[in-house]
Amino acid sequence: MRTLHRLAIAFIIAAPLPLIQGCRFTTRKLPVPIAPVLTQTVPPEELVKRLNDRCNAIETLRANVELQLSKMNTEKGVATDYTTVPGIILMRKPEHLRVVGFVPVLHTRMFDMITDGKDFTLYVPSRDLAYEGPNTLTHKSTNTVENMRPGFFMDSLIVRCMSEQDEYMVTADTYTIEDSTKKHLLVIPEYILSVMRRKSGSQELRPIRVIHFHREDLLPYQQDLYDDQGNLETQVSYGRYVEFGTNKFPSSVTIKRPLEDFQIVMTVQKVTENSELPDDQFQIQLPSETKVQKLQ
Repeated sequence: MRTLHRLAIAFIIAAPLPLIQGCRFTTRKLPVPIAPVLTQTVPPEELVKRLNDRCNAIETLRANVELQLSKMNTEKGVATDYTTVPGIILMRKPEHLRVVGFVPVLHTRMFDMITDGKDFTLYVPSRDLAYEGPNTLTHKSTNTVENMRPGFFMDSLIVRCMSEQDEYMVTADTYTIEDSTKKHLLVIPEYILSVMRRKSGSQELRPIRVIHFHREDLLPYQQDLYDDQGNLETQVSYGRYVEFGTNKFPSSVTIKRPLEDFQIVMTVQKVTENSELPDDQFQIQLPSETKVQKLQ
């Protein structure tokens, strides 16, 4: 029995050898990923300091942009892209914001939205209609316009500073993209800053946002923001950074709202930081005939 067992083992080991020896093979070249010339390494506290320094340096912001809204229907796999319109965005800390979109060519207001961080007004002149309500959405509507509260604009324009309640961790990662023009692969090293807060009376940490930084320049290129239930509420992608005056700002900002199935792309044309923006810049004078619809 032992002899038969040994013969069986020898057969199992030796059997593939003729098959391997009889196989033919070819060798092909794989694309070699190219790493960036500069990859910076900083400790987590330095990354957070850079984030806070950049955020704290901006008190006001005025941006000339082009806005394009896209309404998604993920179930049917289709998207409706609306006409790109010129716009102006005004921001003043702590929470004042104004977003104005203009009718192309005519340069009359298509919409005008303001907020003080608590309440907002959205005025649509062509319909003689204004929406008013709290800055935080408490009741979702089937009408996309009624869900467009200004808060996500503020979260997207600048990556907010860390607060004292925030806990965080930093991980290093890489991803690979294909450069179709030069037909090679690019390795992109990144830092991922995960910001969390501890739930009251619990050891559970609630996700607040995740910020992705390119390690070539340590500037954020993506920000994911979560609601109180841990759902991805807003995803922001920042395009190539360019110099506007003395500071760098993304050339484009893409805001995705997956829960409401819409997307806004802002193409940035001009940015002015820390100019004076008085209170009247964040006020809308509604005509007397304007109908006002209250939102929850």
